[in-house]
Amino acid sequence: MAFKDLLLQISCYPERSHDHVIENAVAFAAALKAELTALTFEYEMSVPHSPMGGMVLDVGGMVAAETQKSVANANEALKVFNAAALKAGVPHSQMLERTASGLVDQAVANHARLRDLTLIPAGGPGDFQQFIAEKVIFESGRPVVMLPQPETRGPAKRPVQTLDCIAIAWDFSRPAARAIADAMPLLKQAKVVRVITVTNEKTLSTNRSLSDLKRHLGLHGIEFFDDEEDAAGRTIGDTLLQYSENFGLDLLVMGAYGHSRFRDFFLGGATTTMTANPTLPVFLSH
Repeated sequence: MAFKDLLLQISCYPERSHDHVIENAVAFAAALKAELTALTFEYEMSVPHSPMGGMVLDVGGMVAAETQKSVANANEALKVFNAAALKAGVPHSQMLERTASGLVDQAVANHARLRDLTLIPAGGPGDFQQFIAEKVIFESGRPVVMLPQPETRGPAKRPVQTLDCIAIAWDFSRPAARAIADAMPLLKQAKVVRVITVTNEKTLSTNRSLSDLKRHLGLHGIEFFDDEEDAAGRTIGDTLLQYSENFGLDLLVMGAYGHSRFRDFFLGGATTTMTANPTLPVFLSH
């Protein structure tokens, strides 16, 4: 199945997604020859109940100003999106919804369930964008691509032009296997596929070998270079990002680790890094 129906979630509060990441999302859709729908929100902000607050500060006025900020940011972001999509010739549409800030993550996950792939701009560690990404990854049943923001981890990687060079982070796990299955259309169209296994960071409990993976992908017409990268005291996330830079990857495919408990997510270290601080587009699947 090809990716034909993409969703882009755009942040509008407290700051809107950077023009660069919106344009990169359009370029990603163009590379896949897919239709792209932009989704953003006007926030409904409630006035906190405090008898003393209104006497000292104009709380109602502050809330109204922040609400208007989200409205202005949403409309400006959609203008940037429409201009970029028209310029690239990408079929597109947009959705602007009004909702309470605490319900945005679930609203995005609900929309994502009927899309082939959801593109989410990264924010930063502990940022609300990371929370939205986690919600979509673990509750939508569909894969996510995290797009780097220029503000995260230094300068943004070059704009997306092709998806020719793709690597798979492989550790013989269920999430990694799921990611390969979900990313198969991308792997088939890539010119170069690499498989990276990080060593000396955790125990890989399997009696299977890379020859099994070669057999499986080979039946789909996919050949790959296999690499091992010594963590050498680094986290898996940092090791993968350095590997991605070394080989000039266009996309990194990996499984997402974690489980939900109430409304919080406890994630594997690499998943946390990739949802908060990616330096290239990262395809995550659970």
